[in-house]
Amino acid sequence: MAIPLLTIILAIITKDVVVSILGGIFLGELVLHRYDFIDAFFALFDGIIALLSEGWIAKTVVFILLVGAIIKLLSDSGAVERFVLWIDSRAKYIDSPKGAMMLAYIVGVVIFIESSITSLIAGTVSKPLCDRNGVSRAKLAYICDSTSAPICSLIPLNAWGALLLGLIATAIESKVIEGSAIELLIASIPFNFYSLITLAIVLVVIYRGWDIGPMRDARSVPYHLTLHTSTLKPSLYPMLIPVLIMVAAVPMMLYYTGKGDIFAGSGSTSVYYATIITMLIIYLYYVGAKYMSHKAYINSSYRGMGEMIQLVLIIILALLIGNVIKDLGTAKFLAETVRTLHIPAMTIPMMIFLVASLIAFATGTSWGTFSIMMPIALAMGGMMDLSLPLMIGAVVSGGIFGDHSSPISDTTIIASMAAECDHIEHVRTQLPYALIGGGIAAVAFLIAGWATA
Repeated sequence: MAIPLLTIILAIITKDVVVSILGGIFLGELVLHRYDFIDAFFALFDGIIALLSEGWIAKTVVFILLVGAIIKLLSDSGAVERFVLWIDSRAKYIDSPKGAMMLAYIVGVVIFIESSITSLIAGTVSKPLCDRNGVSRAKLAYICDSTSAPICSLIPLNAWGALLLGLIATAIESKVIEGSAIELLIASIPFNFYSLITLAIVLVVIYRGWDIGPMRDARSVPYHLTLHTSTLKPSLYPMLIPVLIMVAAVPMMLYYTGKGDIFAGSGSTSVYYATIITMLIIYLYYVGAKYMSHKAYINSSYRGMGEMIQLVLIIILALLIGNVIKDLGTAKFLAETVRTLHIPAMTIPMMIFLVASLIAFATGTSWGTFSIMMPIALAMGGMMDLSLPLMIGAVVSGGIFGDHSSPISDTTIIASMAAECDHIEHVRTQLPYALIGGGIAAVAFLIAGWATA
């Protein structure tokens, strides 16, 4: 139990998930190697190499790097700017307060390849229209923030899906749980209560004008007509085609690797090939249409991959700490403790949700929270015969709820930037909605725990 606790404490103190997970792994290796400092030190780094020697992990790592390259190519090629110009040229059809907010909502839902780019595009596209129709920047920031991470977790054909599949697959490979990683992840989507509730709340806010707490005092920015000076031609296709290709390629590859059965396909192999296909299509399209030169394509790809290095490191360490927790028998200890204290099994999913929320709030990272909590939640689920999809949903929901509520969250900061809203104002105005969604989600997990117990 000391390993997860140390990891959580380090995360709260350092606000650095890499340092936190490394500390937890090292302490675990110390215990496993009878407190031999040297053996534990080398075991930690040998464990990283052992993970990379597994094909599915190596494919997941390459997939994440290629997603970074794709995001950078969309930006550097002008595809994002052309998309913004295309939307702006048709703004007259949605020129109303509800239309402006729905534009931000729809863009946030449609572009689910990465949470940061979702917020940035939704904010950039919708900001002029919101200003013109008297919609406050705080409300725009709230819409951007509340669609980005939730939709990425609900449609996991992206790096979010790769991380979650990796964490689930590790538990399966370690014989902690049984089943298919893809099937379990898909089955967990209806239990991702916070994300589903948050998307519904945003619609209520848009259509019913539901302003509560500090949002009542949020004021719009005076609108000033600005003329676009961009020399780029407005176009939907440079942005849309790569996204559609990547989305369509994943189920096609699942069908191929499963020899006709999508649910029998390899998730890591499918997303790996999907990104390779997307990269090839982007090259032929962008270079052929002269959106980019060959050299610019290569340079942008390298820069995009470089920006994903920290994420790759987090995923590798997350998989490693899962192995260490399994070897230490942490989940068995927790399960026995729960039985000894006579804690009702129906409350466990709600408790997992609340602990994940606390970690994400303190650290400002949902991904780091997944990395810490998923191995524990899955192992406890396996030991106590609890619904595994429900446990996965509890971790994902808790991570996103805590991240939404945290003032140090990167997604919260990016949403503020995208809407050009004061960051503290965004945190204050969003928090009441997040707390309502979190409260409803906690009750939902209690009910679901009772229903599946």
